Amino acid sequence: KKKVVAKKKVKLIGFARKQHQRLLDLRDGILDAMNGITHDTLKNTDGVETGGGQHTGDAGSDAYDRDFALNLLAKEQDALSEIEQAIQRAETGLYGVCEMSGDKIPKVRLEAIPFARYTVQCQAKWEMENGNLRRAGNSEFGFSNGSRR
Repeated sequence: KKKVVAKKKVKLIGFARKQHQRLLDLRDGILDAMNGITHDTLKNTDGVETGGGQHTGDAGSDAYDRDFALNLLAKEQDALSEIEQAIQRAETGLYGVCEMSGDKIPKVRLEAIPFARYTVQCQAKWEMENGNLRRAGNSEFGFSNGSRR
């Protein structure tokens, strides 16, 4: 058996420190958004009986709203997972290193997608090899620059 050794935290300086703070802010923004969506969804379902005198159109609309909220929560959860992993990479000194090639991910890319795992070339290669499968790190998430608060 291989022994798993926890990586030590590194001192963050310069760009890595700035990006680490950005990732923490993104995480906080997503957690706030997820809490808001959950609260709104639960608030809108309080006291609603399924079919108990409710107009059929209203019940259908409520079901659609719940499905939409659940889909949005799933996307936010995916984004949160990617951000948490990027925070961990930053704290262990692996932030900005392509997981496929080991090359440095350009700062411009990390500024655009702070939780990027791959260089543009490796991202394209990954997408070609995996077809329509979505990998977190694409801009599929329900937030924009963490400005949702």
